[in-house]
Amino acid sequence: MARIAVIGAGMGAMAAAARLAVAGHRVAVYERTETYGGAVRRFERDGFRFDTGPGLLPLPAVYRDLFVKTGKEPLEACVELVQVDPSSRHVFADGTEVSLPNASRAGVVAALDEALGAGAGGRWGDFLVRAREAWDRTRRPLLEEPLWPNWRVLAERDPYPSVPHKRLLRTRRASTLAEVGEWDLRDPRLAALLDSHALAYGLDPRTAPASAAVLPYMEHAFGTWYVRGGMRELARAVYERCVARRVEFTFGAEVTGIVEKDGRVAGVELAGGTSQAFGSGGGTVAEADHVVADVDPVRLRSLTGHPLDADGDVRAETVTPRAGRFTVLLALRGEREPGAVHRTVVHAPDPARPTVTVLRPDDPASRPEGAYESVVVQAVVPAEGDWEQESTVRDFTGLVLDAAGAAVPGLRERLVWHEVRTPGHTGAETGSGAVPAPALAAADGRFLHPANTTRLPGLYRVGGWSHPGGGLPHAGMSGALVAGLIVEGPDFRGSQ
Repeated sequence: MARIAVIGAGMGAMAAAARLAVAGHRVAVYERTETYGGAVRRFERDGFRFDTGPGLLPLPAVYRDLFVKTGKEPLEACVELVQVDPSSRHVFADGTEVSLPNASRAGVVAALDEALGAGAGGRWGDFLVRAREAWDRTRRPLLEEPLWPNWRVLAERDPYPSVPHKRLLRTRRASTLAEVGEWDLRDPRLAALLDSHALAYGLDPRTAPASAAVLPYMEHAFGTWYVRGGMRELARAVYERCVARRVEFTFGAEVTGIVEKDGRVAGVELAGGTSQAFGSGGGTVAEADHVVADVDPVRLRSLTGHPLDADGDVRAETVTPRAGRFTVLLALRGEREPGAVHRTVVHAPDPARPTVTVLRPDDPASRPEGAYESVVVQAVVPAEGDWEQESTVRDFTGLVLDAAGAAVPGLRERLVWHEVRTPGHTGAETGSGAVPAPALAAADGRFLHPANTTRLPGLYRVGGWSHPGGGLPHAGMSGALVAGLIVEGPDFRGSQ
């Protein structure tokens, strides 16, 4: 039985902790804030309740697997999963609108043909077939296996089988998501639909590799789900599963260093003064045989004081420029209108305006009694923006509300109050104001994330800033990978 210290109580960290505890290890989680869940949080005021992080769950099989592997109660016994249908409504810059059914290729093709004209649905359907090829080629190495030592194989060739096009007497294939939209889809509205899946993670379609086609494919193939009561209920369920498996949680405990002895991990140093044995309470050094860190890579480097990767490894610096969430929480009077959909994407008419996602859950738990509605509006913005300036926040809030008006009739007249959350709020809660994107193949490895193992024996990385990257499913997968590496050792070849 090993002693394992986990830094942070994010979703990836808790997924690893539950699996490790079931394997018979003593697991202690140290979280610098006063609660669990990382970015999966809730804001409450006057009877209104809002998700402030992810609002929907793709690929729920990841968390179903976690609950099957860590106890007798399945996920559905702990939370209520609701399939969102339609999956999304899109309002394009030219005013065209389309609602796409959940996980139905034929339904999506028919809806696009009706809204955008004959042939549009067929082009999108053909694109999904090619996207599936990219998914099949990369699913295991990018999601279910530890990052390969020869990871450059993933970096060199794009797995998306783009259509060949003759341009300037040469045959070319799309290498970026923007080129896929322009050359393969041949409709600016279909291109905007494709781009929105990358923009949701702060990826620029002009630089994101064509392999980013797996993002819309995942949603199409596995559906979009909502957790009744809000996504915070999923975090609660994972936390309670950890507690049931005797994982120890210490909140308000900031890790200030990683202790080393004889060239490997020996524990974590906590803010305070004297040292202690693992789990005995009241000191500032918790001894451990393994340390699992669910923290931003910049902070992780500061905890060790030396590089964690060898030459030729994927480095944190290769990850694309960081993006964060700008969120406006809306308390509205009046009930949802008939036919209102859960998620609407309002596409930006020009580069100066944001593409926004409007979430309108039909969930009594999200609002006070009476005729009210709780709405979350999100836009992805540069994490390093000037978000401390009141004028910047005010002006951008106005742009976001203008866009949201296309999704919520009479929004401004119905507004009781609103709350704005910038990347600074995310940073205060999670240690980083940025939102990591999922790992993607090709593009010289710029969209891969550092491996779960490090140069320091016994130290592992988990969560969105490590392989396989950001997003709720990917966080859960990272927990499975780290648990496998610790339990089965370096010969672990991935989830089954």
